[in-house]
Amino acid sequence: MFSSHSRLAPFNVGIYFAETFETNSMDRNSVCEYFLSELKSESVATRKCLERIPESAYDFKPHEKSMQLGYLTLLVADIPRWLTFTIKQSVIDLATFPQFTLSTTSALLDHYDACVRDAIDAFTNISDEAFERPFELKNNGQLLYSSPKIESLGSTLNHWVHHRGQLTVYMRLQNIAVPSIYGPSADERTF
Repeated sequence: MFSSHSRLAPFNVGIYFAETFETNSMDRNSVCEYFLSELKSESVATRKCLERIPESAYDFKPHEKSMQLGYLTLLVADIPRWLTFTIKQSVIDLATFPQFTLSTTSALLDHYDACVRDAIDAFTNISDEAFERPFELKNNGQLLYSSPKIESLGSTLNHWVHHRGQLTVYMRLQNIAVPSIYGPSADERTF
C-alpha cells in the first residue's frame, strides 16, 4: 500500500492519496473534498490562534536559533496561500513569491482570511489538468523540489498544522491563552 519512502517518513496523507490515486481507486473529487474539509476544519482553530497574537510580542524568540514570533505568525497565516499557488500556478519561486508585510493583528487576520478563501476557491474549482501537473518549488529559477501536486498539497496541510503547533508553544511561553484546538487546552476547557 505505501512505497518504501513513505514508511521512513511521518505519515503524509498526500503520499497516501497519490499512491491510491495512481491505482485509480480514488478520484480527484474525493481527494479535493478531503483536502477541502481539512482546510476548513484547521482554518477555524488557526484563526483562533492568530487573533490572539499581539503586535507587541512579534519580536519574541524563545531561543537564539528560533524564528521570531511575528515571522512564525505570518508563516502560519500565509501557508493557505501556498495551497492556492500549488493548485493554480504549480510553482512557487521563493525569489518572486509575493510577501505580505506584517504590521497589525487586524491586517494579518484580513490577509489570513483572504488566503483561506482563495485556497477554498482553488480546491473547489481545480481542473483535472491542473491537478495532474507536478508542483515545483524553486529559488530564483533553480529547482529545489518537485513532486506530484497531490503529495505537495498533503504535505503543505501537514506543514501548516506543524507550524500552528509551534505557534501554540510560543503563545504559552508569552502567557497568551492557547485556544481549544482538538480538545480542551489549559486555557479553554471546551471542545
